[in-house]
Order: sequence, then C-alpha cells, then structure tokens
Amino acid sequence: MTCLIVEDEPLARNLLVSYVEKLPSLQLVEACANPLAALEILRNQPIDLLFLDIQMPEITGLNLLKILHHKPLVILTTAYSEYALEGYELDVVDYLMKPISLERFLRAVEKASKRRAPQAPAPAPEPPAPAPVVAPRPENVAPPEKAASPFVFIKDGTKLVKVRWDDILYIEGLKDYVAIHTRQQKIVSLQRLKTLENLLPADNFIRVHHSYIVALEGIDAVHKNEVQIGQSLIPISDTYKKAFREFIDRNHIQPE
Repeated sequence: MTCLIVEDEPLARNLLVSYVEKLPSLQLVEACANPLAALEILRNQPIDLLFLDIQMPEITGLNLLKILHHKPLVILTTAYSEYALEGYELDVVDYLMKPISLERFLRAVEKASKRRAPQAPAPAPEPPAPAPVVAPRPENVAPPEKAASPFVFIKDGTKLVKVRWDDILYIEGLKDYVAIHTRQQKIVSLQRLKTLENLLPADNFIRVHHSYIVALEGIDAVHKNEVQIGQSLIPISDTYKKAFREFIDRNHIQPE
C-alpha cells in the first residue's frame, strides 16, 4: 500500500517513518509536516493509506479529512482520546494514541490491509464440532480478581481508569471502540462492546440495542421504544425489546 504521513511533530513523524520502513507491504510516498502540502499530494496522486495527526497548525487532521473528495484509508494519530468518537464518525480504520508502540502500529496496518483486500466468497459451512464456549479475553480491560469485584480497570489512551459498576449509566459501541458514560465522566476505550458486555454483572446491565448497554440503576424512565437516562434517550431495538421488557418486569412492582 502506498502511504502518506501527515505529522507536524518531528519526533513523532520520524517514528512513523521508521515503522513504515520496517514493513515491505508499505511504500512511503511522503512524510509531511504541513497539512496543506499533504492536501496537494492527495489531490494529485492516489494514496492507499494515510497516517494523519489531528492537532496541527493551519488546519486540523479531522478538517483535512472532511474536505477530501476521495478519501484513502485513514489511521488517526493523536495524544488526545476525546477525538476518537468524531474520528470514527468519519469511518477511519484505527485510532493510535501517542506514544505509539510498534506492536500497536502493526495491528492498525493489519486492519487497513484487511479492509483494502477484496472479500473472498465464504466457504460452504461445515457442521460445527462440539466445543466448550470460551468468552473472548478483552485486550484493554484488566480482568477482575473475582466475579464479585465491584469495579474494573479500563484503558483510556495511555492510562488505566478504575470504573465502578455502580457509576456506569450506559455504554455505547462504536465499531472497535466503546464510550463508557459514567456519573462523573465519559471514557473512550479500544475494545468491542461484546467483550465488555461479557464482564458486566448480568443483574445490573442489559443490552437494549446493537450499540447500547444500559445500567438498571441509571434508568430514569422507560418509554415505548426508548430508555431515558438523564437527558439522553437510548433507542430500544426490536431485537432486544423482549429481553429488556422481561428484565424490567423483574424489577417492576406490579399493582395489587
């Protein structure tokens, strides 16, 4: 894949160049310190993969991405986790937090390669062999010492944040990221919603939508097709409606 690096910090730019040079699958076209120079390159030749810093002078990486008519695959690089949600609304491949390790860089490039590769037709399914079901181990969640632990450590950028189950209001899934909305803050972490769902206490949390899990303690009201948590309205999809209603009925005082 031809690739372009757009990074105004010399040390970060040189690090990315050194990583690209380690991979025969990547061909570096240019490493730009100026986003306007990168824009000129993107307008005049095809680029397969763009490593794009967010915080830059003159124009931010996200604004540069928004004005491109023909977008390459994009891997964002930044020191600020709060931009992750906006980046994924622009359909980026991955989001690398600085300082970027070689291992994390390789995983991001692998994601880009899979997205770029044409999808082969799926083989005919074979009867599955019986096997024990093993829950996937989360990459960015430190496993609790025991199931009854009232908290979990969540990786937010380069730090681990202690999150108590009782503080969580709801969790939103965004492709490979989750946004955990607590009473005090919002935490963005690189992991799938299903992985985190496997850790949540089943009596206190319920999935109401492909992209949302809500906490029983956080629910202020239940409408016909929505859950109200503070000022937020969380949709209830048809897929999860029956299970959600049964969950609510178990905690609902019926009139005599």
